[in-house]
Amino acid sequence: MSTDLIAAIRGELARVADPAKAPAMQAYMKSDMPYLGVSSPQMRQACRAVFAAHVLTSFDEWRDTTRDLWRGATYREERYAAIALTGDRRYRDFQRLDALPLYEEMIVTGAWWDYVDELAIHRVGPLLARYPEPMRAEMLAWSHDPHLWKRRTAILCQNVFKASTDETLLFACIAPNLSDRDFFIRKAIGWALREYAKTRPDAVRQYVREHESALSPLSRREATKHLALE
Repeated sequence: MSTDLIAAIRGELARVADPAKAPAMQAYMKSDMPYLGVSSPQMRQACRAVFAAHVLTSFDEWRDTTRDLWRGATYREERYAAIALTGDRRYRDFQRLDALPLYEEMIVTGAWWDYVDELAIHRVGPLLARYPEPMRAEMLAWSHDPHLWKRRTAILCQNVFKASTDETLLFACIAPNLSDRDFFIRKAIGWALREYAKTRPDAVRQYVREHESALSPLSRREATKHLALE
């Protein structure tokens, strides 16, 4: 674990923060954890500088540093930095199956859309693309999990796959969640279908028709947002 990287990112975020912006950011995200008041461009710049100055040399060091930064966060931006560290280009080779427990912990303990959607689409999704067989089984299991954010991840993980989408897996991950009344699950179903409709509109039209009585109005509205139904 690199305590130097953790100390450096915390110090840099505190340096560029605007405390006057923090209350509004916290209120918008409905966050129990306070904000420092760091804008997205400042966040990206801080991460670039600190990550370049403190390069991690092994998978274990990368995983443990990320986990410690995440667990020890007292401001929300520190958790954003942990997510950014998982996606830094220097650690592309660390995107492998044994990274999944780290992402699972971040999803379960983060338990809000600003964390989960980035992890679902840009961390878990690439693992599915790289390791389709074992990850397919994991996502099917997650789609039935009691934890709603794991279920949301299973539904959204293929959102940028386009023509590479595993349609059977997508529909299988949606199926056990069709009756769920939670807003974030219903929104995820609609969003995933809408993205897939950009590649296979006929498949989504057919799916909506066949499941019209099971789809919530929100899911249906999102799925057909840019799709003419005959």
